[in-house]
Amino acid sequence: MERTEADIDWEHVQATPEFQQLRRRRRGFVFPMSATFLAWYLLYVLLADYAHAFMSARLWGNITVGLVLGLAQFLTTFVITALYVRFANRKLDPLAAELRAEYGG
Repeated sequence: MERTEADIDWEHVQATPEFQQLRRRRRGFVFPMSATFLAWYLLYVLLADYAHAFMSARLWGNITVGLVLGLAQFLTTFVITALYVRFANRKLDPLAAELRAEYGG
C-alpha cells in the first residue's frame, strides 16, 4: 500500500541523516555559487559606476569592455545553471530518490 501525503511524517523525514545530508550537499553548492555570482555582479556594477574610462574602452568597433562584461553576466548565469543541473543529477537526485523510495511521496 502506497502512502499518501497525509500519511507521511514530514518532521521525521526532515530529521533523518539522509535528508540532512541532502540539505548539506545542496547548500554546499548553492551558497558558495550564489555568493560568487553576487560578488561578480557587484564588481560589474561598481565598475560601471566608478570606472567609466575602463568600461567604455573600445575592444573592436563599437564593442566596449562594459558590453562584453554585461554579456558575460548572461553567460555566467547559463554556466551556473548547467553546473547546478549536472551537480543535482549526480549528487542530489540519487539521494532524493532514496528518500522518496523509503518514505513515499
